[in-house]
Amino acid sequence: MEVVLAALGSCAAMDVLSILRKKRQPISWYRVRVEGDQRDEHPRVFTHVRLVHELDGHDCDREALRRAIELSATRYCSVGAMLAAGTARISHWLLLRGSLPADDEVAEVVSLGPGAPLPEALTAS
Repeated sequence: MEVVLAALGSCAAMDVLSILRKKRQPISWYRVRVEGDQRDEHPRVFTHVRLVHELDGHDCDREALRRAIELSATRYCSVGAMLAAGTARISHWLLLRGSLPADDEVAEVVSLGPGAPLPEALTAS
């Protein structure tokens, strides 16, 4: 199950970095943290997965970053689409590191899966 989370984090990270490079956004460091909750009974499928996209936010356009995460979650990441189509709710969060911890910005970007409306990209045939 850890490999599933690693695949989701890797897929999302590659998408986000690729989009930010195309938008010529300066990124000095970036990482994705992924954690998931599983059912108590078998099969122990994921019920909620949280991804935190963490990066140095000094010179990055916040809207470009938010949009890159949203595009990954709703259009490009096949692993996320597969999980969200099942029983797992997937939440993507953004953590922009400031000069000091008090300057950090945290925001939920998008949530997919049960209880969340499907984005247009996932409902189109």
